Amino acid sequence: MTALRPSSENRKAMGALATMLPDGQRLHLQYGPIDLVIGASGPADEINQAYNQARDAFEPVLDDLVRELPRLRRQHGVPPAGAAARLMYDATRPFVPEFITPMAAVAGSVADHVLARMIAGRSLTRAYVNNGGDIALHLTDGSFRIGICDDPVSGESGGLVDIHPEDGIGGIATSGWRGRSHSLGIADAVTVLAGSAAAADAAATLIANAVDVPFSPRVSRCAASALSLDSDLGDRLVTTDVGALDPAEIQAALGLGLRKAEDYLERGLISAAYLALAGKRVTVTQHQTKTIAPRNAAHA
Repeated sequence: MTALRPSSENRKAMGALATMLPDGQRLHLQYGPIDLVIGASGPADEINQAYNQARDAFEPVLDDLVRELPRLRRQHGVPPAGAAARLMYDATRPFVPEFITPMAAVAGSVADHVLARMIAGRSLTRAYVNNGGDIALHLTDGSFRIGICDDPVSGESGGLVDIHPEDGIGGIATSGWRGRSHSLGIADAVTVLAGSAAAADAAATLIANAVDVPFSPRVSRCAASALSLDSDLGDRLVTTDVGALDPAEIQAALGLGLRKAEDYLERGLISAAYLALAGKRVTVTQHQTKTIAPRNAAHA
C-alpha cells in the first residue's frame, strides 16, 4: 500500500515521467511516490499503443487521488468519484465490517487502473503493471512466473508460482510489518493472489494484520499517528520491531493469519495466500493448506 502525499509545485511542473528501461522492452512511469514498471507481449505496434495508453492513464492518477484523500482515509461511506479511487473503495468493501479503509488497496488499485486503460482495444497476450510489488496481470496465452517474497528486507524468495490464463489470477500483492506501509501484525510477508491487484492488496493487508502475538514483549509498537499524522490507521498500534520469537509464538501468529486467509479463500475473495514469519511459511490454496519448514533451520 503506497503512502500518498500532496504533490509539490516542482512535481506539478515536471509532471509524470515516462521512460523506457534500458532493456528497451519495459516502460517506467513515475510521479511522486508512485513508481510503475510495465511490460507487455504482442505485436510491436500494439505494445507501443498500449504503452501510450498506459502513460495517458497514469498522468492524472496521483493528483486525482490526492483530491480525495480525506474520503479515502476514512472507513466506508460515500463512494469516491475518481476511477482509481473507486477501485480502492470497491476492493475493500467486501471486507467490511473489519476495520479497513480504501487506502488498504491503493497500490493494487493504481496498478489495476493503469492496466485496464493500457489493454483497452489492444491485442496483447500478456501485460502487467508492477506498482512496487503489487502487480496487476493480463494473460490470454502462455504464463507468468511470479516470485513469492519471504523477506522484503533481504529479498529472500520463498519460491516461484506459475500463473496460467485458466487460473483467473488478475493480481498479486504483498504486505508485512517491514513493507512500505504500517502493519498491525508481525508477518514478514503475506503474498496474496486474487482476481485483481486491488483485491489482493486489501486481503494481504488484513491477513498480515492478523499474523500477530498480542501483548508479546518481543514486539515493539507505537501509534500509527505518531509515525504519520495523517495515517488512515489513526491511533491504532502498528509494529515497529519484532525480536526473536519462540516456536510457540510463531505457530500461534501464523495460525491466526491462516484462519483469516482460509476464510477469505472460502468466500471467494482470494485464490491463494503465502504467509511468512521467522523462516516459517504457511501456504493456503484451493487444494491444500500446509506449513513449510524454513530452508535454513538457523532462521527458525
